[in-house]
Amino acid sequence: MKSTTALALAASLMASPLAAFDLNDMSTDERAAFQQEIRAYLLENPEVIMEAVAVLEERQANAQAQNDSSLVQVNSEALFADPNSYVGGNPEGDVTLVEFVDYRCGYCRKAHDEVAQLIEADGNIRFIVKEFPILGEASEISSRFAIATKMMAGDEAYKQASDTLIALKSGVEEPVLRALADSLGLDGDALLLKMASDEVTNVIAENRALGQRLAISGTPTFVMGDQVLRGYMPLAQMQDFAEAIRAQ
Repeated sequence: MKSTTALALAASLMASPLAAFDLNDMSTDERAAFQQEIRAYLLENPEVIMEAVAVLEERQANAQAQNDSSLVQVNSEALFADPNSYVGGNPEGDVTLVEFVDYRCGYCRKAHDEVAQLIEADGNIRFIVKEFPILGEASEISSRFAIATKMMAGDEAYKQASDTLIALKSGVEEPVLRALADSLGLDGDALLLKMASDEVTNVIAENRALGQRLAISGTPTFVMGDQVLRGYMPLAQMQDFAEAIRAQ
């Protein structure tokens, strides 16, 4: 038979603020009985645990979103007004999408076509790319090539290089880079020299520092509005975020 004392204690706990309830005020027998009641209740109603987990996850997500919003505001100039980053889509668009990308990242490659579809279908997305090589030497070489291309030939050439690099199945050895430079109408020797320059190194260092401030540890990571969206997102989800921003 269930303990009347334990039930009374449970009722008291539910009826009063948790802060006012102190297990230390209970005797050893009362505490054991109360704990047994809790255990029995949870075994009989396990869905309560899942409900509590869902509430906790929602609270954590809300706290993360609030923190991300503050981080985006503090770092807005580096995110949205950096002269070294590619700007595409509609430069006057009412929603800005920033992507931190690594060309050797499988999920970045998966997201590439969906981002392109979003930009084309929407028509009012301002798109900024942050070179964020984190997967080794090939990633950094690829980013250096893209950044150097932008510095030497501008955004249009950068986009061509970026689109090629994200789909590239081979390595990024020098002959491959020279062939890519030729396809862009650029001097391969000059481009390779630019890739090794302090100017390019500084761009990557600034992007990594920005990523650290935003607690970005993987790619792709997106910033849309005042939110940091970590990981791959399907097209429909990106469209929903854009519409939610416009509805604010």
